[in-house]
Amino acid sequence: MTEERRPDSPENPDAGSGPVVLDIGGDVGAVIVTMPVEMVGVEVDIVPSDVDLATWGKGDNHDHDDDHGHGHGHGHGHRPHVAVVRRPLPDGREIPTLVYPEVVEGRYRLLLKGTDDVTLEVDVVGGEVTEATWPA
Repeated sequence: MTEERRPDSPENPDAGSGPVVLDIGGDVGAVIVTMPVEMVGVEVDIVPSDVDLATWGKGDNHDHDDDHGHGHGHGHGHRPHVAVVRRPLPDGREIPTLVYPEVVEGRYRLLLKGTDDVTLEVDVVGGEVTEATWPA
């Protein structure tokens, strides 16, 4: 049997097809952002608020020869990012969300992948889930 790739999740064909496991505790929390339906498939970076967006995550401080735990086939700028996917609710409805499952506590900026335009800021507390809504 061939797996069908979901068009709203180019990097993870199973994204949005079931529950999300959050590995939180200590100084690690998670972030869930409710998104507009028209943004399904869009990728959003999460960047610590205390870094310079002009240089951080642009690849200039990152050696591609290192074994750092992720592939490079999708052309990302080394900023952590996830795609907006439709996630099922118990009542059968779906809701478009971003889920960052493991985020060290602190303040973070969320911005559309490939830009430096901050759209939303969130505060993450270890052991907790931070919930936010993307501005209209």
